[in-house]
Amino acid sequence: MFNAIILFILAGLAEIGGGYLVWLWLREAKPFWYGIIGGVILILYGIIPTLQKFPNFGRVYAAYGGVFIILAVLWGWSVDKKAPDYYDWIGAAICLVGVTIMLWAPRH
Repeated sequence: MFNAIILFILAGLAEIGGGYLVWLWLREAKPFWYGIIGGVILILYGIIPTLQKFPNFGRVYAAYGGVFIILAVLWGWSVDKKAPDYYDWIGAAICLVGVTIMLWAPRH
């Protein structure tokens, strides 16, 4: 379970970080190399989830979506300095419960 969580966090940071660099390049007129580095990081994001031990692609990506939401809220708070409100935290908690159910519920 620890490895799964680490891989989800790494994938999320790669997706958000790579996307953020591309955003800075295209929306805030940062140098072209921001976009290049962001693109390379986004390629790594595509690779990281394949390292998961779960056998089902759809389930892994659906569960990752919940982790991504939590990481995006935290990214916005720490990088963009936009504090999450009560409803952001409730939504993130619901996502975390959903991820837990999807990945670790007993199945036959």
